[in-house]
Amino acid sequence: MKVNDSEYFEAPGANVLVYSNWYDGLFSDSKISGIEIIQHGKRIATNGDVRLNDTPEQWDSIPTFIKRDVDAEKGAIRASLHYPEHKFNFSVKVTSTKEHLNISVHTDAPLPEELVNKAGFNLEFMPSAYFNKSFIADDATGTFPLYPSGPKEQNDLQAPTPLATAYHLVLAPEDAERRISIESKQQPIYLYDGRTKAQNGWFVARSMIPANKSGKVLEWSLNVSSIKDWQRSPIIAHSQVGYHPNQNKIAVLELDPKHVIGENLVSLLKIMPSGEKNAVLSKKPMDWGKYKRYQYAKFDFSAVRESGLYQLKYNDTITAPFRISKDIFSKAWHPTLDVFFPVQMDHVLVNEAYRVWHGASHLDDALQAPINQKHFDLYAQGPTTDTQFAPLEHVPGLNIGGWYDAGDYDIRTQSQYRAVLGLVEVWDQFAPKRDTTLVDYDRKFVDIHVPDGKPDILQQIEHGTLALIAQHRAFGRAINGIIVPNISQYTHLGDGITMTDNLVYNPTMTPLQADGKHSGVPDDRWVFTSRSSAVNFGSIAALSAAARALRDHNPELATEALNTAELAWQEERSHPPFLFHHGNTTGGRLDAEKLSAAAELLMSTGDEQYKQAINTLWPEVEAHFAQHIGTLVRLIPLMGDKYKHKIELLAKDYVNEGRHITQANPFNVTITEGGWAGNGRIIRDAIHHYYLVKAFPGLLEPDAVYDGLHYLYGTHPDSDISLVSNVGTVSKRVAYGMNRADFSFISGGVVPGILIIKPDLPENNEEWPFFWGQNEYVINIAASYIMLVHAANDLLNSSAE
Repeated sequence: MKVNDSEYFEAPGANVLVYSNWYDGLFSDSKISGIEIIQHGKRIATNGDVRLNDTPEQWDSIPTFIKRDVDAEKGAIRASLHYPEHKFNFSVKVTSTKEHLNISVHTDAPLPEELVNKAGFNLEFMPSAYFNKSFIADDATGTFPLYPSGPKEQNDLQAPTPLATAYHLVLAPEDAERRISIESKQQPIYLYDGRTKAQNGWFVARSMIPANKSGKVLEWSLNVSSIKDWQRSPIIAHSQVGYHPNQNKIAVLELDPKHVIGENLVSLLKIMPSGEKNAVLSKKPMDWGKYKRYQYAKFDFSAVRESGLYQLKYNDTITAPFRISKDIFSKAWHPTLDVFFPVQMDHVLVNEAYRVWHGASHLDDALQAPINQKHFDLYAQGPTTDTQFAPLEHVPGLNIGGWYDAGDYDIRTQSQYRAVLGLVEVWDQFAPKRDTTLVDYDRKFVDIHVPDGKPDILQQIEHGTLALIAQHRAFGRAINGIIVPNISQYTHLGDGITMTDNLVYNPTMTPLQADGKHSGVPDDRWVFTSRSSAVNFGSIAALSAAARALRDHNPELATEALNTAELAWQEERSHPPFLFHHGNTTGGRLDAEKLSAAAELLMSTGDEQYKQAINTLWPEVEAHFAQHIGTLVRLIPLMGDKYKHKIELLAKDYVNEGRHITQANPFNVTITEGGWAGNGRIIRDAIHHYYLVKAFPGLLEPDAVYDGLHYLYGTHPDSDISLVSNVGTVSKRVAYGMNRADFSFISGGVVPGILIIKPDLPENNEEWPFFWGQNEYVINIAASYIMLVHAANDLLNSSAE
């Protein structure tokens, strides 16, 4: 292996990254750090680092990254790190020889006493990559279990039992695609199954760092098998849902860097009732160039307009069937509204035919969070409660409405109000009357696929509004969120009703006492209430919007929502803003949230004061126009001709500067590169482009809308799978929802998408659900997705007319 221009070790079919990634936010361990192995196109190992646990889980200690030194000429990469709380400094060095990579750990001083028998070098291997495979440990043999057994590691109390112990460990010796050899001459290698500690654990190879030794304290020889002349199979990225006859239809080929297109053709095959496949178009794809580690080419089959069932073929690669049809997007949003949103509903039992998704959970909501509290999931309580409630006092009335935030079970207010805003936007623009779900609040009962005579989207808006209004009833304002207090509850996988006993905590009772309403078990969720004006403005916006949608559906709630929003607006304007900020639970930028609130209040009331507020916020409009396009365009009928002219000028600058499209990749969308993949941004941009297409004809081509939707449906890097579960022929079937431990999905859920593993690997893993940055469903993205499908359908139907 040699160090390439991207500063990682490379050989045909094998790459080893050395601290190219260091998780830079939110949680200690997201399985993207240290030494990582990419073998035949798949990242199969990560977290090669000195750790203090045999089988580390998400919140266990990680060292602090200091620096990384690369000497490509000598074939060496060295990373320096330390554990500041233990005053322990070390470095990990990787060098290349003709036969293998040499991994060594170096220290300036012997291990601190408290780290003896605790610190070791770990390398973690993705379990799904080794299912149905074997290992050789010196003279012993074994197979990797599909499911873990044996005692789990309990930090400082119980050590796990290794699957094997050896000085020479070979993983998957029978499989050249996955074979890895590790040899240690001084310290034995232990092979653990981290899934006994946590369902998202990995197989761990680990050697302990010896006591009373400094300098080079540990050394491994690593050999990563690679198949001679291996090339990654071509991927034909396309829409798994299909295409409208009138739209442009472009597939993107993702090709190995060594692949030569030559005279190879891409063919569009029409599938006939007899099973025969007729090539209706064949031509050489157009070279696009390189993006990240792959080369790309495009195949344009826009000229084909005949309805039917089709496949794409390039060499031996052939796609799943997809449709060309005028009704292509008419039902694509149904699974998200029919199933995903009902399944996420908190405080009610959710039934689907023979299946109960979960019971009526968290009816004991909620206890006031203690002061000076930093929660492990990005919530925090400041030095006061900012409420009339004492720490750990029960706050009545919070056990209504709301959705489970994502793959978690918390009520994150920012997610709630953005989901409500997204659903109201759909109702404002398209008013879909679809009814397939029964919602009965008296019985706290929801039944999927059972109509009740009420539009489902209004019932979902109502459910989110109930959670938001409950906060204002209890506190006179919005709060940051509600979440379980301890990690054992937070990591709960299963029915949400079993997270608590659903009885309000009474501190005068013992844990074994209960009276049917109260118990002595302190398992109630905490409500985090430090004042944040940004969150309050976001809630004001959603309540104002919900009031419009609910006027006929629930007039009493609509009136309360609007009155509450207006009073909260006046209250917020009467004092300097509260700027409490922590994690991702305290709202967006203050002026952005304020603009959203003013806009929604104006749309619901027409009151002149909100026009004035919007004009006052014009610096926010100009500085962050791309973030607010949809809101700003919807205000045009209310703000007058001068306003429209200013928005048109900003829109022209946006388009002329090319901010509506990116030349950096062949997919014509902005692919972000943070720790959370970028489908939310892609959906938002596409919706905003819809409003520009409608408001300013000729300014922007409709492709700027369709490209975002097709990206979700499979026209993206890494694979051609649809990133919306149960939408498209081949879609996400393994995702980070509440049922992730079953390696399953929730119909209609939208995942974050393609994560860029730095420096150059696009990744969305369909075999391992526990990558939250790639696979975690989020409610507000789901709401925006429904809007985007309606937008695309509207444009195509309008053009057809």
